[in-house]
Amino acid sequence: MGSARETSDVTSTDQDRPPNSVLLPTVRWADACDEVAGQLGERDELLVICDTADDPIADRRGTTPDGVRIVLAGEPEGCSGKANAIAVGMEAAAHDRIVWTDDDFAHPDHWLATLNADYERQGPTTEIPVFVGKDPLARLLEPAYALGGTAAVSAGGIAWGGAVVFERDDLRDGRDAFLADLRRTVSDDGTLSEHVDVTAADRTRTVPAGGSIRGSLERFVRFFRIVRFHAPLGAAFNVAFAVAFAALCLFAPVIGVTLVTAISAGIYARFGIRRATFLLAGPAVIVSPLLLAYALARRTFVWGGRRYRWRSLFDVEVLPV
Repeated sequence: MGSARETSDVTSTDQDRPPNSVLLPTVRWADACDEVAGQLGERDELLVICDTADDPIADRRGTTPDGVRIVLAGEPEGCSGKANAIAVGMEAAAHDRIVWTDDDFAHPDHWLATLNADYERQGPTTEIPVFVGKDPLARLLEPAYALGGTAAVSAGGIAWGGAVVFERDDLRDGRDAFLADLRRTVSDDGTLSEHVDVTAADRTRTVPAGGSIRGSLERFVRFFRIVRFHAPLGAAFNVAFAVAFAALCLFAPVIGVTLVTAISAGIYARFGIRRATFLLAGPAVIVSPLLLAYALARRTFVWGGRRYRWRSLFDVEVLPV
């Protein structure tokens, strides 16, 4: 599936827009690094942020394209590796206009210019992710992620760290307060959403998700905790929605499955998601209370090769895997 509703209305040029600092955390040189590097203007920079000199990408220091720097973030203490990388990247960034991105989706031509045009039109802007499963569990969860991820970001106020643009002055409490919060939590984009008012662009980016059932379980636990700590009312709604519709599907299966499938189909149509996985909405709703119970029972989860115990929003312990 390709990106939906991608605008070609790119009005800014490299000469008449502020220079960008693009932050891309990764431990390996991925296609995304080449894609973004190829879109840099003369005044822009791409900071590719890894953990330590032992990461494979660190060997590329001194051999990167023009405008690209590799930054070593160091091991995280009291926060996730991603949040730590973003915090170090924010400190190292030379410019006031900041773009965050990830290495797990395609960045088409004019991606960076389009984000800048968005900013000139409406201020801080995020694109909308569509998570496409790579394993059976991740595919089963696609309708849930379409509702809780794609539609939620589109509704406004939530930043997706894969594609978001803002300026330092947009941070309501200032840079220092933002970095302090990053260094004591797990979710980079959840934290950004609490410091910057963002508007969603009307286009999506396809993001592969999962790869193994175990990995998808860990991802589900992490996503649920992000919502639980950053948007507790949203987490309560998710639990109530899951339990109510699971009961409806079990005790009135024709009505329940038809209704949740129709809701899923509507979301897929709204965002141009051309995948048959909306038909899995019924089974997904039925198993969702079990998955939520599992997520609530788990005390730790694994992300990016590290295990985390996330007790509350600003109480994170990094553990051996």
